[in-house]
Amino acid sequence: MLAVLRTIFHRDLPVKGKILYGEAKAGKNMKLIKAMATVGGLTGLSRVVGFVRDVMTAYFLGAGPVADAFVVALKLPNFFRHVTAEGAFSVSFVPLYSETLQREGEEAAGKFAGQAFMTMLAVLIAFTMIMLAAMPWAIGLIAPGFDEGSVSRELAVEMSRVTFPYLLLMSLAALVGGMLNAHDRFGPFAAASVFFNLCQIGFMLIADQFETVGHALSWAVSISGVIQLCWLLAYLRKYKIRLPLIRPHMDGKVRKLFKLMGPGVLGAGIIHVNLFADIMIASFLSAGAISAIYYADRLFQLPLGVVGIAVGTALLPMLTKSLAAGNKEEARDLFNRALEYCLFFTMPAAVALMLATHDIISVLFERGAFSAADTARAAPALACLSIGLPAYVGVKIFSSAYWSQQDTKTPVKIAAVMAIVNIGVALILTPFLDVAGITLATGLAGWVQCYFLWKGLKGQDTTSFDKRLLRTVPRIFLCSCVMGGGLLLMLWALRPWFDGAFGHQALALSVLVAGGVVIYFSAAHVCGVLRFNDLKKYFARRRKPSALEALEAVDGE
Repeated sequence: MLAVLRTIFHRDLPVKGKILYGEAKAGKNMKLIKAMATVGGLTGLSRVVGFVRDVMTAYFLGAGPVADAFVVALKLPNFFRHVTAEGAFSVSFVPLYSETLQREGEEAAGKFAGQAFMTMLAVLIAFTMIMLAAMPWAIGLIAPGFDEGSVSRELAVEMSRVTFPYLLLMSLAALVGGMLNAHDRFGPFAAASVFFNLCQIGFMLIADQFETVGHALSWAVSISGVIQLCWLLAYLRKYKIRLPLIRPHMDGKVRKLFKLMGPGVLGAGIIHVNLFADIMIASFLSAGAISAIYYADRLFQLPLGVVGIAVGTALLPMLTKSLAAGNKEEARDLFNRALEYCLFFTMPAAVALMLATHDIISVLFERGAFSAADTARAAPALACLSIGLPAYVGVKIFSSAYWSQQDTKTPVKIAAVMAIVNIGVALILTPFLDVAGITLATGLAGWVQCYFLWKGLKGQDTTSFDKRLLRTVPRIFLCSCVMGGGLLLMLWALRPWFDGAFGHQALALSVLVAGGVVIYFSAAHVCGVLRFNDLKKYFARRRKPSALEALEAVDGE
């Protein structure tokens, strides 16, 4: 992935001697690409393992009451984790830690991290205990469509008490992972999520030892949190990164952290309230509606996770360090290249998911407890959700620009607008479109959020669009449309295979994916986004070892 990214996005840059952009800029650009490739590759591995998990979940669990209960039990700790740990805390902690590391050194940064770690530990232990006691009330709030005394509600309460400690474990893991990322050690945190999926797969294989498959999956959630935290702490020790566990007290940096977290909690909370709004609305529909959204979201998260998480994770500490060093030109280049890289991959992915959604879900999930009726319900949900895929990746990049400047207030106001749009449109569309109305509202809300985030950054030097981005984006859109036309023709030609036995279906889906990739890259070659000759030269160059290969920014000999 690193080789392809370097070839695609460095081929047409102005050359100064033999170094692109000059050594410093090219080196920083390649550092971003390398970080994105590392995070994207490992996140992609996690998503592949996660796909295996989802196929097994669909087979063993299906889309009935037990599945609905488990989805709620999984969403509850994840909601608070996204709001506190990976939401408000991460976007406040990582810029402060990176800035301290850049300006004051490792000792001061380690002391700040230790204070934050112990403060989070104390607060979340108390919060977890309160939530375990109040779980029946919490489930009644987030899934009001579950009737009191019903199987779904009782199971949701029971499973949520098992999964909720995952919040504490992953909040601490997010802090440690943020420290590793700030030290340009992106691999361990990106790889940690693989353990979540492996635990889920392992516990499904021994599900007969539990009351239901849902109970087995619930225990797997919390145990995976223990494994992930231990994994990251081991790498912290390996790289000799300081994390002194000291008695917490409110010094200047910790106070600033909580000050930044205030609007961050509200903003992240608003965003994830939308997720629970989806569940609340779906809980009033017939059984299986929540599960249909879940399976659609799992496929949606594959490209969003690989690309979006990769760029968000890599970009935030790099932007912060560039701004702390006063290098605005470098920050602008990082911002533009991040947008370019992401759109190159997510725009065609969105088109493919919208056009081939029914066949994708049918081939991947339709077996065992997952029926053709479940496919018919989840497919439109995925197609509508995919409309917002490029927008949600853009949201991650635009948000990183705000957070790197320690501005957590503006995204809150924008998230509030997005929440109103999402919930309002979902309530209007659901009576007509069933589950697809909920996901269509979510997809459209992503574009609303992306637009207002961009508008808020307009006029800033570090986030203005450069000529290269403005030239490339229309070409990427055109190439995606060409690929879409090719996919429609292939879907028509492969229809007898898709309607046949599973072996024929799997082969047809493989041909469809491979054909889409060939068409897209061919169109990119014709439009000038990617040149095959550059790929040939690059790989020919790789066959001839050279000392210049040690320089990431060198384009040729």
